Amino acid sequence: MPGVEHQTVPNDVAYRIYGIDKWVDENDIDIVIHVHFNDYPGHGKVPGDYSGFTIYVPQKEYDNSSTTQALADTVFKRLAKYNPVSDLPGESGGIVQDQDLIAIGAYNSVDAASMLIEYGYLYEPQFTNDDLRSPAIKDLAFQTYLGLQDFFDPKNAVSLTGSLDTLMMPHKWSNPITSNSAKASDIFALQTALVIDGDYPPPNRSKNDCPRTGTLGPCTKVAVQAFQKKFDITDEKGIVGPKTIDVLNNVFGTKSI
Repeated sequence: MPGVEHQTVPNDVAYRIYGIDKWVDENDIDIVIHVHFNDYPGHGKVPGDYSGFTIYVPQKEYDNSSTTQALADTVFKRLAKYNPVSDLPGESGGIVQDQDLIAIGAYNSVDAASMLIEYGYLYEPQFTNDDLRSPAIKDLAFQTYLGLQDFFDPKNAVSLTGSLDTLMMPHKWSNPITSNSAKASDIFALQTALVIDGDYPPPNRSKNDCPRTGTLGPCTKVAVQAFQKKFDITDEKGIVGPKTIDVLNNVFGTKSI
């Protein structure tokens, strides 16, 4: 894909992926989803310049392209609700056609619908935080599952989620959130609640500017102020104090179906 330079994988990894493709074709598997975490050539150990997810699908001339594209569309919509799309040049469209990636059937080598999802960049805080990594990845997996349900059985997708379509909800907040000394899971759930409420990211900011990372920054504080204004909380001013926690727990502490 012009503009996207892929990392080179060791030979043993390439052989394993080719082996999966061969097994898929020999066993008449209908759908293959590979899940990776993104990086880019030349990036070192420090946090990089890009964030967000991408879905790779086969080139449109390939036999498995149209079905994969239809599946990718529904998965993309689910993932994009809560997560930024990769802002790496060449990936900003969110769904990228590719002819070279082994995982999706390089050179028309796989019959099944095959997509590769880059859930995010491996240095993003929600993945490097030991306490947050597991729930963040589980929620991405749940969004992927819901996207597949949207394709096969939209009514079942609704029955699975009710009004709260994320594993981060319901959530119980117990302590004020005034700094990054607060639990990362509380901040991550707060950011998720603010997305659902329509306050996050704040106006004129993107999800790449303000990703859900479990860290408390200017984006979260501005969004909290907007949330507080809706509920006439005038004396906490961007700080998640007792009154804000009470409202959060009342609105997002139980799951309605």
